[in-house]
Amino acid sequence: MFHVFTGLISLYVIWRFVLPLSLSRPAKGVLSLLLLGVAEHHLVTRNFFGSMASPEVPATLLMALGWAFGALLLLAMLLLLRDVVGVVVYVFSRERGRGLLAARGWAQGAAVAAALLSAIGVWQAVRVPDVKTQEIALPKLPPELDGFRLVQLTDLHASRLLEAPWMDAVVKKTNALNPDLIVITGDLVDGTTDARAADVLPLQALRAPQGVYAIPGNHEYYAEYQRWLPAFEKLGLRLLLNDHVTLTPNGQRLVLAGVTDKMAAAYDQPVPDVARALQGVPKTDPVILLSHRPPGAALNAQAGAGLQLSGHTHGGQILGPHLLTQLANEGYVSGLYQVNGMQLYVSNGTGLWPGFPIRLGRPSEITQIVLRAPARVAAP
Repeated sequence: MFHVFTGLISLYVIWRFVLPLSLSRPAKGVLSLLLLGVAEHHLVTRNFFGSMASPEVPATLLMALGWAFGALLLLAMLLLLRDVVGVVVYVFSRERGRGLLAARGWAQGAAVAAALLSAIGVWQAVRVPDVKTQEIALPKLPPELDGFRLVQLTDLHASRLLEAPWMDAVVKKTNALNPDLIVITGDLVDGTTDARAADVLPLQALRAPQGVYAIPGNHEYYAEYQRWLPAFEKLGLRLLLNDHVTLTPNGQRLVLAGVTDKMAAAYDQPVPDVARALQGVPKTDPVILLSHRPPGAALNAQAGAGLQLSGHTHGGQILGPHLLTQLANEGYVSGLYQVNGMQLYVSNGTGLWPGFPIRLGRPSEITQIVLRAPARVAAP
């Protein structure tokens, strides 16, 4: 379905941008084929160079393909905006409407803008993220733990695009914050254990007094899920698979729980089970739940979670079209939400899938979360 959708986008751009150009038929044909090839380049990498989730081609080529694909999508959006406005204007003034719908200069300007924006988007996607600090009130948090700091990394997507040097920079930036706890909320890798061994190695340097914990995301299931579990453990990442651990910083109880991802069902693996993850947890304990996807937050709140940390959405990646991602995730796409008395924080992601390396107005982040006791937050 993905390839059909991208193919239709390229056909729309060919119809509304290429065909009206003052070029020869052969030139239009070549340009049309190039656009169609850009739209369907995932088919080529999937069948000949790795997989859809993990294209095994050089980073420079991935960035070039990402730029071209992003420019195509942005141009399609700008052309669609012009056409929608043109149709509305046509209702009131046929002459002006026709003029807008046939405006070649506007279309060519849109193409230049799309190319420039896509280049900026690729740079934003592959750079080492800034630190974003977020204070969050955790229900039932003892006053003694007010100010407890944890770092959330998510959607690292170790790949041929985001390789060991990028991962090492993220790890060093994380450790420099001296957090009490580090959590990774899924999609750590794209590719097999052999292909990504060097790229994930820097993760073993993550350090926090209360430990480093992780859960799987949907991408972990796409390649060697069963082999990745012990590989993560060897890196010092403790996996929470429908399970929890009780931390005791300053002698106070703090429950950290984690669930698997619903993609597990397609691979005959345990599906997310928040009830099992929180089994035996006293109702008086503060609970942080790691769940790769934000949907299901209402049920997790009902189960007893006080704070859910999620990723998966990448913040929608592009401001404006991010609303589509929001619709696909029960209205949750980026930032802090209140869900039936529970706090839900959805990170924009630290990295992203190499098949679409674009960010515009939805920056990546290393998230430093400062926990606050409810009484502290409520005080004037």
